[in-house]
Amino acid sequence: MKESTSYKVFKVLNVIILLLIVYITLFPFLNVVAQSFSGEAQINAGKVNLIPQGFNLETYETVLTDKTFWNSYKNTVVYTVVATAISMVMTTMFAYALSKKRLAGRKFFTTFAVFTMFFNGGLIPNYILIQSLGFANTMWAIVVPGAISVFNMLIMKSFFENMPEELEEAASIDGSSTYGTLFRIILPLSKPILATMVLFYAVANWNSWFSAFLYLDKKDLFPVTLYLRNLIKGATGGLSTGATSADNLTQIAANIKSVTMVLTVLPIIMVYPFIQKYFVTGIMLGSVKQ
Repeated sequence: MKESTSYKVFKVLNVIILLLIVYITLFPFLNVVAQSFSGEAQINAGKVNLIPQGFNLETYETVLTDKTFWNSYKNTVVYTVVATAISMVMTTMFAYALSKKRLAGRKFFTTFAVFTMFFNGGLIPNYILIQSLGFANTMWAIVVPGAISVFNMLIMKSFFENMPEELEEAASIDGSSTYGTLFRIILPLSKPILATMVLFYAVANWNSWFSAFLYLDKKDLFPVTLYLRNLIKGATGGLSTGATSADNLTQIAANIKSVTMVLTVLPIIMVYPFIQKYFVTGIMLGSVKQ
């Protein structure tokens, strides 16, 4: 079919608008990357946009040789992996149970879960609870309180509700138990939503710093985001003692934040392409058609 003039104009405008959105989205990150490779004088003079000015690698060398940074990085990886695993198990189980209309008290449990999205005990009661449970200054203070995101759970619940009931009925006739049906049939067909939830939880846990700020006092337990927060706030504890001299720290003060932000966000950027493909995958390809 021959494209009309109005449709051609629409495509051109659409491309221009999308390119502008991409530019607006990427510019802040590319600017941070450029600053991380730029000199302190050029950054303070406002000369750095997308291309590094006064190229230097001294700040990267300073941060990468800092033992505190690598210890914080290790903590963040451990917290993210453990918290994401716990969250996926609990969220999947909760969402799958609530997706069944035959579940007794289904409406009550759903309402109770949604209620927690808008109301909570508050900061002080949460702090007292963590202290009384003995979670303070442990990994569990980071990975347990946010184990279930109600928003993510409701998305998974809707996904499970839209799956054909014939799949589970056929499995039941073949003698499969509830857990067998979930692990052998439902979850293999749920890769798109599972990958999406893993990304949501992993990014949230990787970027989280406030819980660590509240519940952790030991520096050897700090995640890398709290390390970055200390640098941004100008805390001298951000760099380990002896990692750099006072003059050296002053020299790299203008771009040390940029360097740390780049190093912090790199793992998420590297993982995202492997998960992104599931966002556009058909959720029921090859399964039973109603």
